Amino acid sequence: MVTKGSKLYSIFTGACPKCHQESMYVVKNPYILRDTLKMHETCSHCHTKYKIEPSFFYGSMYVSYAVGIAFAVAAFIISYLFFGSGLITAFIAIVCTLIAFMPIIMRWSRNIWINIFMHYDKSLGKNLKA
Repeated sequence: MVTKGSKLYSIFTGACPKCHQESMYVVKNPYILRDTLKMHETCSHCHTKYKIEPSFFYGSMYVSYAVGIAFAVAAFIISYLFFGSGLITAFIAIVCTLIAFMPIIMRWSRNIWINIFMHYDKSLGKNLKA
């Protein structure tokens, strides 16, 4: 179960890693492609600065590779093992999966990356406005 206070909650919802009170992203829908990676500078609730240093989110590219591999393996297993498709069809399923889930992979990679460096603070997670 993914509940507030866990890293998984912040990763899957894109919530502030410190307080989990609001989304880090300007637009919640990742499929509005021009706004997929637009983030607030800080959390309006706890004032956490998301971009810790210049080029901070370049590190999320490494995470993105791992997340993309996980999606590709899942697509292969589903198409090849469960549906019994051929290798060419499985390859096409992998490519289509990676294209279809690209915005989600990009956001989850950023969410994972920032959650490596920031941790939930119970005192900030309460309903307090600064």
